[in-house]
Amino acid sequence: MELMSGNEAIAQGAWEAGCTIGVAYPGTPSTETLEAFAKKDDVYAEWCVNEKVAVEVGVGASAAGARVLATMKHVGVNVAADPLFTAAYTGVGGGFVILAADDPGMYSSQNEQDSHYYAMAAALPCLDPADSAEALRFTREAFDLSERFDVPFLIRSSVRISHTKTPVEPGERQAVPLRPYEKNPAKWVMMPAFAKPRRLVQLDRIDALRAWVEECPYNEVIRLGSAVGVVCAGAVYQHVAEALPEASIFKLGVTWPLPAQALRDFADSVDALYVVEEASTYLIDAVRACRVPVVDTPQPLPRAGELTPGLVRAAFGLEEPPHAAPVEGLPPRPPALCAGCPHRLVFKELARMKAIVTGDIGCYTLGALPPLSAMDTTVDMGASVSMSHGFELALAGTEHKPVVAVIGDSTFAHSGLSSLISTVYNQGSGTVCVLDNRTTAMTGRQGNPFNGVTLQHRPSRELNIEGVVSALGVEDVRVIDPNDAEAVRTALKEATAFEGLSVLVFRSPCVLLERVSKKPYEVTSKCTACGVCATLGCPAIARDEMGVAYIDRAQCIGCGQCAQYCRFDAIVKE
Repeated sequence: MELMSGNEAIAQGAWEAGCTIGVAYPGTPSTETLEAFAKKDDVYAEWCVNEKVAVEVGVGASAAGARVLATMKHVGVNVAADPLFTAAYTGVGGGFVILAADDPGMYSSQNEQDSHYYAMAAALPCLDPADSAEALRFTREAFDLSERFDVPFLIRSSVRISHTKTPVEPGERQAVPLRPYEKNPAKWVMMPAFAKPRRLVQLDRIDALRAWVEECPYNEVIRLGSAVGVVCAGAVYQHVAEALPEASIFKLGVTWPLPAQALRDFADSVDALYVVEEASTYLIDAVRACRVPVVDTPQPLPRAGELTPGLVRAAFGLEEPPHAAPVEGLPPRPPALCAGCPHRLVFKELARMKAIVTGDIGCYTLGALPPLSAMDTTVDMGASVSMSHGFELALAGTEHKPVVAVIGDSTFAHSGLSSLISTVYNQGSGTVCVLDNRTTAMTGRQGNPFNGVTLQHRPSRELNIEGVVSALGVEDVRVIDPNDAEAVRTALKEATAFEGLSVLVFRSPCVLLERVSKKPYEVTSKCTACGVCATLGCPAIARDEMGVAYIDRAQCIGCGQCAQYCRFDAIVKE
């Protein structure tokens, strides 16, 4: 017996099933799954440039007969949707399992969405583990099911399942030979003449899945009282079981398709049937669509965020169990760029010049927060470049502030590059800043094409950002040290004055990547309490009750960024 997170259990289940290939783009809360899989024996794992490519690689490897695991967070499913929907037509060769890790509560995401809707829309069977043991079991058995029904299987997780450790019983690896590939255009070439009959194959498969799910062992009835029955799935089951100890529960392990007859039978066995889910109405709508009589909870469930046992009890009009009062007077701990972060001065200078800044997904999104307050928009991966072009189009012919796009190196490879190609093709203008910190920082410092580091540290090729951009036809391309305030200021001033399109590559490693600390700085008696250094938002800098600055030497890494902004030479090395 071992303690494993849901992510680790999914990796273990894939390995035990004889899966040999893993593909992904890192994204919390899914990232650790492929990292754990990559450490297993006899497997190949890689970070792809984005989730669409990962699924396409997976479809290819599956068509060739291998068992494949693809992992992504919920917004990554949006990116992968194009091949995902068509893979539901083609089916599989070797078993193909896809993890979609949702993030109710948006702990590390830009939206709160429910991947169940993708399963329903694409007609892909979806399994919902309620703990790590089920995550391992469902994943291991999903490969056999994928081959049995000739369709990719989704494993839908959430942040509580992905990151919570519960006991599992790991098993041995099953040796699964490569399934022979046979040329079959009618299955794999989705032109209309072949896609139309594959649609009929899909409909027959749906009927088979609906029959299977009625007897599926993953759906479990926990029979207690007959007054209240609750339908739920995934991590929500744990909350319901704790909050309503006398209720009977229909715990769904398969959330698409639903076992309609089994649900109706369960409803007939209780006085009142409820559906409990978090941040969505997918399940209650789907259960009602099965002609199952569902009543609303006495009080509405929260429409956003994660559930807790207390929130479930409140929805049923029950008192919360006593608990300790929260500690009062704790200082706030807003997120901030790390001390010495190479992105900081770029945002400082953008704020100084009052630019319109279209941002992107990554730790540099923190540049939107005070005191930097230097970002205007963040929507999705790669949107910074596209949106800056949109701003330029809308503001053309008017007197307006400079428009600057800010994007990281990994995100630039993910989808920023295609956005830049579109801007170049359409003779766009403006300034694009690529913040190249040599890693995919926010998700845990993974590799990407522009630092050449692969998941399993195989020999690779490091792509050159400025070389790629120049090859596209961008004439003004420069590389700048982002730790040099004067160089950053000059580059931004010149680039935004340029009439065409400029790309600035601010290159310096993430401070967590190299972990190099120099002699810390200190504030001398020359400090006038002007507060300029505090506007950098460095967590190592604070001010006393008189406004005089001081530096926490435990956090200071000696980058010297603050010293460059002190007009009174009050900040010096210790």
